[in-house]
Amino acid sequence: MSTIHLHHVWDYTDVDRRFWEEHLADWVPDKIIDAHRHVGDSALRTVPITEEKKHQYWVNEVSEPVRADVAARCDDIIFQGRCETTVTMGSPSLDYDLEAVNDYVCQESNERGWPALVVSPPSWSQERVAKELSRPGVIGLKPYYSLIGPSDKTRDAHIQADIFDYLPHHILEVADERGAWITLHVPKKERLPHPANIRQIKEIRQKYPNITLVIAHLGRCYTEPHAREGLPPLADDPGLYFDNSAVFNPAVHRLALELLGPERILYGTDNPVFYMRGHRQWKGRTYVNRTNYPFYFNKEREAPEIEAKYTIFVYEGLRTLKEVFENLGMGPERVKAVLHDNAARLIRKVKEAVSE
Repeated sequence: MSTIHLHHVWDYTDVDRRFWEEHLADWVPDKIIDAHRHVGDSALRTVPITEEKKHQYWVNEVSEPVRADVAARCDDIIFQGRCETTVTMGSPSLDYDLEAVNDYVCQESNERGWPALVVSPPSWSQERVAKELSRPGVIGLKPYYSLIGPSDKTRDAHIQADIFDYLPHHILEVADERGAWITLHVPKKERLPHPANIRQIKEIRQKYPNITLVIAHLGRCYTEPHAREGLPPLADDPGLYFDNSAVFNPAVHRLALELLGPERILYGTDNPVFYMRGHRQWKGRTYVNRTNYPFYFNKEREAPEIEAKYTIFVYEGLRTLKEVFENLGMGPERVKAVLHDNAARLIRKVKEAVSE
């Protein structure tokens, strides 16, 4: 069969088709929901990305915005028509025209029936938050620490901020009144385990219980040490949810399923980033992405015969999930909970609350 172009520098090939049929076709449910997906338009970028900034963090090299029509086509290809919907958001960066980004996401998502999150800078007033949450199809907010202020050097100028610096209480109050969804990317170089993150997440849950709070990327616990330190303090709150987007470490997935239970985890891709081909390796508290494209970050290449067998990261992530579920003896109902039912249930709940 022919190679199909996906997005940016990534294609869908016979390697991927074979991988799907061998490892995933009989395991992935008939319907899935991607609870963490970005769409956008490169024309909405207002600050050109520099080589310095591109080389500062690997995501900057691969996160070329994907238009909604392209994202829908890619979803249909890689999930073989099984992607029911996606929780969709724009690029949380001041390098873009945020108002235009949110307009684009809202329009495209509403036309396709996708639940949308609006990118929400901390400067928004309560009136602005309420207005944005009243848009058709919008179910919540996507705050991010980079929205505190611009930087021409790095995306992480504010990484050591507190959660309340970019998700202030006046925004949380409105979100709580409306029963909105918030996907929260935690700050700090120490990731989820930082005591301030644990303390502030618990404070949000206590003060604003009507918010559907989803911690993105399992709290950025991409390695086992981060997961062992960060997940246990939050394991006893049945109303706190996590998406597993961008997490590929089997030990992390196992800990999350054991500590949180499959009913509190939502499947997510963080696409378009993980149309990328390759796999991830870990050492202690760090990781490295292996890919077949000569990006600046991709300095330690594997042999050509190994790279030729690379599939897309999305598939590698699903195979890892499959292996963890099987090792834990968790059957199809629990798989379906993570890949579809949990997100479907929360989307319904939030839509009902926000529309009241």
